[in-house]
Amino acid sequence: MVKIRRKFVEKFRKKFEKKTSTKTGLKRALFLADESYMKSAVDTLEELDWCLDQLETISTHRSVSDMASSKFRRLLSRELSHLAETSKSGNQISEYLMNNFLDKQQDIELPLLRVEESSESRSTRDDAESDETPRPSSPVPGTRLLSTANKPMSEISGIRKLKTTNSFAEDVPNFGVETPYHEELHKYIEHLDAWGVDIFKIDELSNHRPLTVVTYSLFQRRNLLKTFQIMPRTLVNYLTILEDHYIQTPYHNRTHGADVAQSTHCLLSVPALDSVFSDLEIMAALFAAAIHDVDHPGVTNQYLINTGSELAIMYNDESVLENHHLAVAFKLLQEEGCDILASLSKKQRQTLRKMVIDMVLATDMSKHMSLLADLKTMVETKKVAGSGVLLLDNYQDRIQVLRNLIHCADLSNPTKPVAIYRQWTERIMEEFFIQGDKERQHGFEISPMCDRETATVEKSQVGFIDYIVHPLWETWADLVHPDAQNILDALEENRDWYLNQIPDSPLVDQRRHGDSPSEENKSSRSSSLTFSLGSANNLEVPAHHQKANCIPEEEPGNQ
Repeated sequence: MVKIRRKFVEKFRKKFEKKTSTKTGLKRALFLADESYMKSAVDTLEELDWCLDQLETISTHRSVSDMASSKFRRLLSRELSHLAETSKSGNQISEYLMNNFLDKQQDIELPLLRVEESSESRSTRDDAESDETPRPSSPVPGTRLLSTANKPMSEISGIRKLKTTNSFAEDVPNFGVETPYHEELHKYIEHLDAWGVDIFKIDELSNHRPLTVVTYSLFQRRNLLKTFQIMPRTLVNYLTILEDHYIQTPYHNRTHGADVAQSTHCLLSVPALDSVFSDLEIMAALFAAAIHDVDHPGVTNQYLINTGSELAIMYNDESVLENHHLAVAFKLLQEEGCDILASLSKKQRQTLRKMVIDMVLATDMSKHMSLLADLKTMVETKKVAGSGVLLLDNYQDRIQVLRNLIHCADLSNPTKPVAIYRQWTERIMEEFFIQGDKERQHGFEISPMCDRETATVEKSQVGFIDYIVHPLWETWADLVHPDAQNILDALEENRDWYLNQIPDSPLVDQRRHGDSPSEENKSSRSSSLTFSLGSANNLEVPAHHQKANCIPEEEPGNQ
């Protein structure tokens, strides 16, 4: 590798010297110094330096996926840095993606070595500091401040004593709930195997019990009640109390839980995964999807950390909400008449719990790059049987696929029919804005994309798809090829739909009139991230984005 780098530098130097040895060569040398040529050369050297650094520090305990994850973070950081330079909204979108989808190390302030102070001077200094330090007068909404006199730390917050609302006397209704819209609901439940079912209509027809209806129906459809000897009433009891513990926030609510459960079911049903997973693994995946956002307060992990919430303290700032969702869900199993795992053996119960924990923790969006790197590594080295079915012969491979499957289901809104996708977009933006309002009210810095006065919804969705969603789904489509091609096609159509909604965009105006983008617009484009491990580990632009591969720049007046 060192020789390759040395040869590249030598070749570049000789070419430059040769071109400058004549009068005409001076002009050609200026061409060589063209910004694009120099940038290409510098980027190539950076890639070679990175490879050298990896080879120098590599050790046997560091996996290929770890190195790929490091590489992906660096590439995404570079691309988002370019995006941030394009416009004010580009900077905001870049900051949002960096803060939420990269597992960044916190900056640590190290103490300086200083001479021991006398007790008198230390007391004087402490008094001065206490006078200057502002103290919050009241708790921030959405957080719970600790009080040792209040309750022990071992008590899980969010658990509420609720009476089950099941009024049926004997047999459990077909879908686990009583509704006057049984016939209409039945038509939608029949299509639970279809990608993009209208979950909002199911919510409406089920008396706002979408999570109970969908999860109960999926357990029945997969014969899990009989396989694991789960009493129908017990399952409905648990799902009802679980659903009651979903807070009615704009986005992270029971409807979202039902949507992720149904999407998980669809992804498990593709031919490439046929007979790959055991019944226990399938039940674990559906259970994880159903519980994955229970008692979500509608604010981000970072908000809870910044406000010093009880949850952040309890879980040491690590995947705060995800750990809380798990604790609440497993605690609810202990409620009377709710233990759906009662008939499992001790080993089965332990295995299911381990898998569910692994899958729900994977819904922490800051783990996105690690999950993508693991998935891409698996795609490059995947083993398939003659029938095209994946061969997953150890726990690590199996849980890796399941973790990414849940992650895909959690990021599936942009792949659904555009009318449904738009509803989800409106809901998540409103939830962001509510958090931003709280931050403004209490004098905090407003989180990226949470300021209702400056956020640009259409541009944020194009950036979200280009940098996060499309690379993930494209890699998943490679893993289960060709079973997810229709999902990928829908994602690309939705991306173009939002691109066309961006106001005052020269690029969009050109596309509407059938003109090709100008060279100036082409040069300002931000590449979508598609990762290749097989060749040079470099960035490639997917073919479907080559014609319109950017978040258009704002006009100066819009900034």
